[in-house]
Amino acid sequence: MSSSTAQAVTRSTPIWRSADHRVTSDRYRFAYRRASDQDARAVARRPVVVVGAGPVGLATSIDLALRGVAVVLIDDADRIGEGSRGICWSKRTLEICDRLGVGESLVAQGVTWKIGKLFHGDDLVFSFDLLPEDGHKMPAFINLQQYYLEKALVERADAIDAVDLRWKNRLVGLRQHNDHVLLTIDTPDGPYSLEADWLIAADGARSSTRDLLGLNFSGVTFEDKFLIADIRMAADLPTERRFWFDPPFHAGQSALMHRQPDNVWRIDLQLGPDADVAEEQKPERVTARLKRMLGERPFELEWISVYRFNCRRLDRFIHGRVIFVGDAAHQVSPFGARGANSGIQDAENLAWKLALVLKGEASEGLIGSYETERIQAADENITHSTRSTDFIAPHSAAERALRNAVLALAPKAEFARRMINSGRLSVATVYESSLSTADESPFGGSARLGAPLPDCPIRNADGSAGYLLENLGDGFTMLTFKNGAPPPIAPEGVARLSVGVDIDDPDGAVARRLDATPGAVCLLRPDHHLCARWRSYDRGKIGAARDRANGRNLGIA
Repeated sequence: MSSSTAQAVTRSTPIWRSADHRVTSDRYRFAYRRASDQDARAVARRPVVVVGAGPVGLATSIDLALRGVAVVLIDDADRIGEGSRGICWSKRTLEICDRLGVGESLVAQGVTWKIGKLFHGDDLVFSFDLLPEDGHKMPAFINLQQYYLEKALVERADAIDAVDLRWKNRLVGLRQHNDHVLLTIDTPDGPYSLEADWLIAADGARSSTRDLLGLNFSGVTFEDKFLIADIRMAADLPTERRFWFDPPFHAGQSALMHRQPDNVWRIDLQLGPDADVAEEQKPERVTARLKRMLGERPFELEWISVYRFNCRRLDRFIHGRVIFVGDAAHQVSPFGARGANSGIQDAENLAWKLALVLKGEASEGLIGSYETERIQAADENITHSTRSTDFIAPHSAAERALRNAVLALAPKAEFARRMINSGRLSVATVYESSLSTADESPFGGSARLGAPLPDCPIRNADGSAGYLLENLGDGFTMLTFKNGAPPPIAPEGVARLSVGVDIDDPDGAVARRLDATPGAVCLLRPDHHLCARWRSYDRGKIGAARDRANGRNLGIA
């Protein structure tokens, strides 16, 4: 399987796809081109080589390039991934993509949603709103086929000189040294060697990099099998996430339904552990199942697959000069949209740290905080995925009886609604990080230390409307709030953004979400996570917090 299409689930083979879909896939083929490194007299040395041109590898490469780091990105295929695969892209992922230059186009193309509904049989148990707070540029979620996201990222990467994207380049060997990795890369013209200061493995669940290092996952593979069916259907149904426990059209099991662009709908049907994979993929069998669900609505099959999923990860994400991101590092169930979203958030966490190290502005020890913070995120995702799986597919008759009792109580009791788990939807991790400086006084609002800064509507200096996150750069930022005195001076290496001077807060949303009083100061990391805040300006404290977030004063930089 191509590194750009490897998934965190164990899928059946072969995967059925329509003729129309094969034509669509062929539109996204890319030509192999011979690289100058293949003709060099000596082995070339590159700062970073990324393996895998899926969403995570592309996001990592673009982010590093925008921070001034040249990247070689290799993929063993000549096309982007086939099938819709990942479809739900979270608000935090969209904010990252917006900073990378593709967020607005993705939202324009995708199907925006924020409402989820959960049913038991035919009865609505409850609904939920994933973004009840107004004033964010990006929606709670969009649904968009993964190949569209990959296409947007490939086009963005091709527009950046610092990204050298090489198709039909397959990693077949690596040897670690103290300060670099020696790679052997196979191509249609034969193999060549390349040295990399750092190798980033973004080559998916079936990572060849992981195999070359002899690494294994810790965790579990769930035995229940699920059917994915993407269908093309013109239907006037609400744009929302719909999840059923024990629906009349699929008795004793669960079902999930999402709208995608192009009149394509994603349907997941639980099949149980004993399902025959070959039989369940037959179009006539899938069609019969879907007719029971959809009634007389006409539809066409677009994509069929049967999968089991895993909740597991590497014990460590950093092995010498090799760093693992995305599905190559960790795998979760598709319920909750935590796989690709978490991988793109891996990319952002790593990129700013590695860029500072390569520029000599931080020691290599800072990269260790990538492992610490993203293992925290992976463990959160694995925990949520495991709990949702246990609720969706109980292991015993007693567990099933308890689940059904909870579902019966939920319409009447809030405590029961909190116990239901059909897949907790992806949100950004709040890092319990040594890079953060503890608050000196209590803060309210929706902002959290260690979390991404919440977006807010603002007015730019020229009077135009905008959003807070659009005004943050790629480095450390000191966000201050006007108190009648001249704007304070930021420490070296920190940009200043002053509310009331550089931007205005016409509705007071920035101050409310950060619980900021006049004169307050916040420090943001290059990934826009809040790492320190104070009620008043103190240049020395801000500088110390910057050093802490940069890995200094911790024995790692």
